[in-house]
Amino acid sequence: MSHASLTDPFGRSIDYLRLSVTDRCDLRCGYCLPKGFRGFEEPAHWLSFEEIERVVAAFTMLGVRRVRLTGGEPLMRRGLTELAERLSALPGLDDFSLSSNATQLESLAGPLARAGVRRLNVSLDSLDPEVFHQITGGDLTRVLRGIAAAREAGMDPIRVNTVVMRGVNDAEIEDILDYCAAHGFTLRLIETMPMGATGQAATSAFGDLEPIKQRLEQRFELIPDILPGGGPARYYRVAGAETRLGFITPLSQHFCATCNRVRLTVEGTLYLCLGQDHSYPLRDLLRAGISAVELQAYLQQAIALKPERHAFNERPGQVVRFMSMTGG
Repeated sequence: MSHASLTDPFGRSIDYLRLSVTDRCDLRCGYCLPKGFRGFEEPAHWLSFEEIERVVAAFTMLGVRRVRLTGGEPLMRRGLTELAERLSALPGLDDFSLSSNATQLESLAGPLARAGVRRLNVSLDSLDPEVFHQITGGDLTRVLRGIAAAREAGMDPIRVNTVVMRGVNDAEIEDILDYCAAHGFTLRLIETMPMGATGQAATSAFGDLEPIKQRLEQRFELIPDILPGGGPARYYRVAGAETRLGFITPLSQHFCATCNRVRLTVEGTLYLCLGQDHSYPLRDLLRAGISAVELQAYLQQAIALKPERHAFNERPGQVVRFMSMTGG
């Protein structure tokens, strides 16, 4: 095992890869994908399982210890369980997780858990079936069954991600926290990000999380806490419960100084920052037969270009790709 590591020009150790396995999704959340959008990558442009395994193996040889499967909705990639088995067997991969909308987890949670997926982040923006359908176009009951199946399969921790939208779901946050407390889940509240036209439009309903936090503190005692997992949230423990509450604030209080991740899209483009356009294409190199050693060197060159911080506040229209294209 190589003892090489990835360190960017600002001294941040890069040990976390978010791996998009598809840009397709069966929901249409307004802040992510526009309704009726059909401009997905064609499968011929997607990295194959073999190509994905080569890239992830190169990253783990360079000290990346955490990999998260994302999309789009990753469960829409056929054969995902097979890919999970291949990746979970790579030496040095300590933390293998999944981000999902849970619509298909009722049938896939067990197989994925057996394939080595340990943790789950699930999107859940409302517990009101009508509001949920308004936001996503989907069926809340199916999603809740999927989350229950993941818990039954032993995925732990399960973290519920809620994008807070003023006038849409911001009155529900206490109810969602109660749901998470009852099931032993962590709740993470997220500010909308101006990714593409949909994200930029969604910021009109931008919910600053500081007033939400102050409101929750009227009812719950929140004790500062830390959770493993390499994420950007600031965590609190709810007194008298095992439940954690996290705040992800890319706009009001950015967390760039501790960024430890890069993102690989389904078509093989490495994005070094969610809020910048710095990218490195890998697919053509893989298909031209780049060696494992050359691939590691190329990844090290890419990390040298990682920017210090995003520019969502200064240039909110800069990033025109949709969230689903980058990987959550």
